[in-house]
Amino acid sequence: MKKLLLIRHAKSNWDTPLKDIDRPLDQRGINDAHLVSLNISNFIPKTYVIHCSTAKRTTATALIFAQNLHYPIESIIYKPELYTFDESQLEKTIKSTDNSIESIILFGHNAAITNFVNKFGDVFITNVPTTGFVSLAFEANNWNDIKDGKTIKIVTPKDLK
Repeated sequence: MKKLLLIRHAKSNWDTPLKDIDRPLDQRGINDAHLVSLNISNFIPKTYVIHCSTAKRTTATALIFAQNLHYPIESIIYKPELYTFDESQLEKTIKSTDNSIESIILFGHNAAITNFVNKFGDVFITNVPTTGFVSLAFEANNWNDIKDGKTIKIVTPKDLK
């Protein structure tokens, strides 16, 4: 069985004219990342790897989660191909994961995350909001074979406030 936990980056700051990839988190995003990460430990597999987009807002979100989940920050795997808004690219990247890895926590972007969870999960989600967490499980031994996943848990900052 493969487990995939997708987390959309926390709310970013649009106040400064920066390239999209360089936008940092705003204060609400920082607070929401702490809130969600401190409330999902019951839904985290015993062992996992963290894969993260190289965008500044995703890396900052992943660092907050890693800190609160006691995951070594030096073990986070940054993947430029996860800086995508396209679910086909996201799917391709996930399906190319080494099969020795059973569980992934992936930090990425919309619309890729919402579209991916709607294609592979069994619960329709209109929009995965910033800092939204969606856990999927697949009856597959190979990442390339994932399909018809089960949506295990959805957590959003709004659920926790």
